[in-house]
Amino acid sequence: MNLESVKTLQKELSDLIGVSGYEEDVSNFILNKIEIEGLADKAWKDPLGNILAIRNGTEKKNRILFDAHMDEIGFMVSHIDQRGFIRFVPVGGWDTRILLGQSVVIKADSGKIYHGIIGSKPPHLTTISERKKNVDIDEMYIDIGMNSKEEVNKTLVDVGSVGTLLSPFMEFPNNMVRGKAFDDRTGCNVLLHLMMQLQNNDKIGDTILFNFAVQEEFGRIGTVTGAFKLDPTMAIAVENTTAADVPDIKPAKIPAYIGKGPAITVADKSIICSPYVNKRLIDNAKLEKIPFQIKKPMYGLTDAGKIQVTREGVPSTVVSVPCRYIHSPTSLLKLEDISNTIRLLESFILNPAMTKK
Repeated sequence: MNLESVKTLQKELSDLIGVSGYEEDVSNFILNKIEIEGLADKAWKDPLGNILAIRNGTEKKNRILFDAHMDEIGFMVSHIDQRGFIRFVPVGGWDTRILLGQSVVIKADSGKIYHGIIGSKPPHLTTISERKKNVDIDEMYIDIGMNSKEEVNKTLVDVGSVGTLLSPFMEFPNNMVRGKAFDDRTGCNVLLHLMMQLQNNDKIGDTILFNFAVQEEFGRIGTVTGAFKLDPTMAIAVENTTAADVPDIKPAKIPAYIGKGPAITVADKSIICSPYVNKRLIDNAKLEKIPFQIKKPMYGLTDAGKIQVTREGVPSTVVSVPCRYIHSPTSLLKLEDISNTIRLLESFILNPAMTKK
């Protein structure tokens, strides 16, 4: 697997703005890439905004769905005061402790991007007791450098406009990269590279389905309609997951580790994963000598929890790329963990005999 290709696509996807419900920049990028490079027999954007794709198999027995969500956590403008300061509400699960002082980007209705800073009451104007408390979001504002509500209105930034925290993509030592929206542009990266790996293989028996889903961070919405339309017989949600291999966390509490390969889920808060789909993954990892780990159970919720109850039921599981500082603008992961996830899923497809219960 070419790590340079993995890194380049990770940067391109990370730099895009696609807050839940407003994923069009990401979906257009993905659909264009699929169509230009001919990565699927059919690909389209559904009414909700998902990008769905089908790669027909020669036997058309199993229909294997790979799902990754395009959206990222962000915020929505809720009020603009007379002096041009912007109040906001979160979209998705933020750790509010990290917000103060952060740089943000807001997408106006015109499509233009405006930069801002999250502020609150200056610390030298607060009491000692106030400085000991966490600042609530309703005490924060965004400053985009405007002097009045009228100036803000001229930018076409208004109530309902969305944005997110700004963080440039950066390379770290040991093939580590950091950036925003890794949850789950990493999964989108995996799916696109998987499509590339399968592109010239005309001997795949199973039909391979893809859903680049919308609104996962706001209720796992897009996966419901996408899975219903694609009608899979088994499914794997591809995610980022928390790598808590950092100081002061006991080993029993670490869901996954950086550098130990894709993390296979046995259970999270939304699903008890299919044992026989997991067995096929594990058998293939061992066959191909692909490093993998078992994610400790009952952390997080994923699209797989919704996919499994589609129609009459779909055996499902989750494969994740471990990532430190998830749900922040400075997520950190290792490129080899992405490439090994791609290798694992490709092997899963190429060895269908391992589907037996």
